[in-house]
Amino acid sequence: MSTQQRPDEAFIAELKRWRDVRGLSQSALAKLVGYTPSYVSKVEGGQQRPSAAFAAAADRELRAGGALLRAYSDLGRTHTAHAASPENGAGDVHAASLIVEHEDSSLHYDGHVYRATQARRLYNDSPDPIARYLIRISVDRYPGDPERSNAHFREHPLTWEEIQLQASINGEPLTWRVQHDRDAFKELWLLFENDNGRYPLYPGESAWLQYSYTVSDDKWGTWFQRAVRLPTRLLSVRLDFPAAFEPQVWGTETTMTAAALPFRTAIRHTQEDGRSVFAWSTEDPPLHARYRLEWKFRARPDLEENPHLMETAMTASDRMRAVGIVQEGDPILTKTARPFTLPDEAEDARRVVAELVSACERASSVHVFGKGMGMAAPQLGIDRAVAIVRTPDGESITLLNPRIVEESPEVDEQYEGCLSFFDVRGKVPRPLAISVEHQDIDGQRRITIFEQGDARLVAHEVDHLHGTLYRKRMREGVDPIPVSEYRGTGSSWQYGSGTR
Repeated sequence: MSTQQRPDEAFIAELKRWRDVRGLSQSALAKLVGYTPSYVSKVEGGQQRPSAAFAAAADRELRAGGALLRAYSDLGRTHTAHAASPENGAGDVHAASLIVEHEDSSLHYDGHVYRATQARRLYNDSPDPIARYLIRISVDRYPGDPERSNAHFREHPLTWEEIQLQASINGEPLTWRVQHDRDAFKELWLLFENDNGRYPLYPGESAWLQYSYTVSDDKWGTWFQRAVRLPTRLLSVRLDFPAAFEPQVWGTETTMTAAALPFRTAIRHTQEDGRSVFAWSTEDPPLHARYRLEWKFRARPDLEENPHLMETAMTASDRMRAVGIVQEGDPILTKTARPFTLPDEAEDARRVVAELVSACERASSVHVFGKGMGMAAPQLGIDRAVAIVRTPDGESITLLNPRIVEESPEVDEQYEGCLSFFDVRGKVPRPLAISVEHQDIDGQRRITIFEQGDARLVAHEVDHLHGTLYRKRMREGVDPIPVSEYRGTGSSWQYGSGTR
């Protein structure tokens, strides 16, 4: 590398040279490494800082023998410190040398409770490992009327119990330490660790950080704001409301040099299974910009006066649909899920596992799973071969690319429920023991034996990944029964040697 050549110029030069050597266009390279042609174009034009994952994939596909990784390592040694200040609204605050490669924020409303989920792909642009991240959960019931809001929260403060905070990094649950605890906001450090280990973000590495929390609508006003406090490559926002409320959504953008203006691009609106979904995104938003979405419900039902009645009016399947579970009738539930290529797609696998963990927490907030529970990626609309299982004993099992390779001849028949049609329960014959071949995140294959209740839970989820719902496993002539007739909710399955 020339002593006059900047590290970013050196990486770009290496990328172009190896692409030319292999005779690949930008589009062809983009297809091989799983990025868009626009991304590759911006990297080579100096408009987009490459991610560590892109550098590794490009080095592998171009057979560059580590040249691109060495150039990227030089690039990673340069960094800019970015200080962050608190973000208004439901948001976060952080002070570190980080780049947000993608922030994906979503807000789900079931007629009584809002659930906010923030997923950020963070890149460590500093010379030191990062082991914590500061977030703020801030609400305002009456924006524009601070005296009324302050009085409201003095009488009805935001509590940790109602927030039900969940956080993870690359699928690993996180602990946290409270920094400030006030009536209308909570500020805390997410610590990149748990009882099983520590997960620092090292220089030049990226990771998906995700956290979610709930706030009732008597404390959350009809607005959701994102403030850009760190360099961000892509910002996307999704609002998910009951269609029966006839929601209307609009957005405004405020920068350091401009008044509030309408979003420069339209908010996309779709109808999905009785839900109104509004989605919007922007690339390379400027630092300190604020993006505010607001809404009104043009036709709230009478239940609005007593939102708690909404819970009793919803069926079991409605509740699961409300927390994001795909319901029977969606084609994704009857097709074989696409396997991961590991370890090449380890980052994608971790991201999907994190989404499954979050969805399990949401489902657990509306139902007690005495027999344990499981969830497969297709049930979240994700066509990938991964599922997680939580046993009644609290063990968490992750199944990547699983398949059953052996079944015991002994079979028993017990009732099962499925989150994708939760209004009924069906008696399903299953083997008492199964051997399952699956992969670790590093691609290593292993075979695990599961027995009794664990075998039933695992077999149910493996079926999901092969497009099979438990109805097909039931004996001919036997139909599921309505959940109102089922008497086993909250209890374990029964086996001769005990319960499990």
